[in-house]
Parts: sequence; C-alpha cells; structure tokens
Amino acid sequence: MNQLVQQSELPFELPSASFAEVNGIQMGVLNDTTPYLTERGLARLCGVNPKTISDLANNWSEERLKPRGRRIKQILTDHNFTSERIVIKTEQNGQKISAYPDAVCMAVLEYYAFDSDSTDTQTAQNNYRLLARKTLRDFIYESIGFSPESLKLNSWKHYHDRILLNKLPAGYFSVFREIADIVVSAIESGLIIDSHTVPDISVGQMWSNYWKKNNLSDKHGERLKHSHEYPDYFPQAAANTEANIYPLSALGDFRIWLEGTYLPKNFPSYLQKKIAQGLIPQATAGALLLSLKKE
Repeated sequence: MNQLVQQSELPFELPSASFAEVNGIQMGVLNDTTPYLTERGLARLCGVNPKTISDLANNWSEERLKPRGRRIKQILTDHNFTSERIVIKTEQNGQKISAYPDAVCMAVLEYYAFDSDSTDTQTAQNNYRLLARKTLRDFIYESIGFSPESLKLNSWKHYHDRILLNKLPAGYFSVFREIADIVVSAIESGLIIDSHTVPDISVGQMWSNYWKKNNLSDKHGERLKHSHEYPDYFPQAAANTEANIYPLSALGDFRIWLEGTYLPKNFPSYLQKKIAQGLIPQATAGALLLSLKKE
C-alpha cells in the first residue's frame, strides 16, 4: 500500500478545488489539496457496487466493528489515519457528493484486492498494482491536470482582483489594504485565500471594537462607511457591502494594535476556527504564525 501521511479528524465538509471524470472514474481535489474519489469512482476502482461503498461510509461507526470494516480500519491505523470519519462532503455542479480521501481509497482498495471474500477480486487487484507504482495522490493530480501551485495562484488572483476593485478617498486607510503583510504571508504559507477565507473581516471586526472601546474618534475624527466590492466570482459580490475606512492620523495606532494585540492574541484563534472548519491544515497555520512572528 502507498505510504499515507498522518491524518487527524476529517472535516465534515470542504469545497472542491478541481474535479474531472477520467476513464469513467470521478475524482477531484479539495481546496486543502486532498485528492479524492467519489463514491462511484471508488466503487469502480474496487469492482463493487457504489451502494457497497456508501453503506460502509454511512454506517462506519458500526461497520468498523465488523470483519470488513475492522480490516479497513486496521489498514488505516497502520498508516497513521485515525479519523472517526472516512468521507468528506463536497459540492459539484450544485450537487452534494461524497469525497473519499486518497488514504481511505487505498485502504478500501487494498481490502477488496486481498482480503475480500468476493469471488471477483481481479479488478481491485489490477488497480491496486497500477497504483502501487505511483501514489493515488499523484495519479489524481496528474489525471485531472491539477497542481497545488494553482491554488496559490488563485489566491493571488483573488487578492489582486479585490485590491483593484477597492480604491480609497484621500485621507483615509482601510483594514483590507493595511493587512497586506498578513495576506501575503498567508498565501506563501499555503492558506487558500478565497470566498471562504477572508482575513480582513476578522481584523476589521476586532479593530472596530478597539476603536469604539477606546473612543479613538475623539482623537482622530470620525471613521466613514465606504463601499467594498468583491470580484463577481465571489458569492459576496451580490451584496452591497460596506466597510469602515479610518482617518490616516489613526494609522500608527492601528499598526501598533495589529502588531501588539491582534497578531499575538486574536489571529491564532482565527486560524483555529479555520482548522475546525477544515479549511486549513494545522501545519499551514503553524507555518503562518511563525512567518509573522516578530523578533
């Protein structure tokens, strides 16, 4: 079996970054770069009915105590996969689908190739031998023409397009433009910046609370509401969004607060929330925090 990386609890749902059907096998990549097969794709690979796979996943808490599930769970555990779930929900063309991560696919395929009592194991054995020569991850990436680097390029595009859309009047600054260091470091660390992960909203809310709590309008003058636009490929584009913009005289106070309060005290909590939502892996969050740490 291909070597699997350590896997903690799978998120319940993740967006799909790429999807294709290759030689009748449906596959894709989630936006955390996890490659997957659909229920139908995994069933075809193993030479079984899709319902066999759905029953295994939907009743995993019971199935893992039975001979088939117990053996698959043992294979997963042997390769450091300890999640209590074996499937992630995603969406394709407006339809919810079940995504089976490459680690789970290889464990199920190994079972049907070598441990199943089924009289027809030839399909599973042939596919297992094929994938033993290269990882399933590489196979899916190559089959659909996906590169993890493309997610980073998309993040740059999302950020760039928002910058171009949002100009400011003279004498004011915006949180969105002033957290460029955070966004750049986030993208370089592997955080996917898209409609699901918009760091400036978190920073803006915290700074707004700080502004009101400390009556900074008495010192710098009133902030203003200003139109904030999103690219038309963002769901947020349909709303008439406004964001606060602040007098330039407050820029020093903002940067002191950002470096001294938000980054060390609030940003880690924001990243933990994204980890819990399954939008970023723990390693990415750790790398990002290190990259932003001040000497």
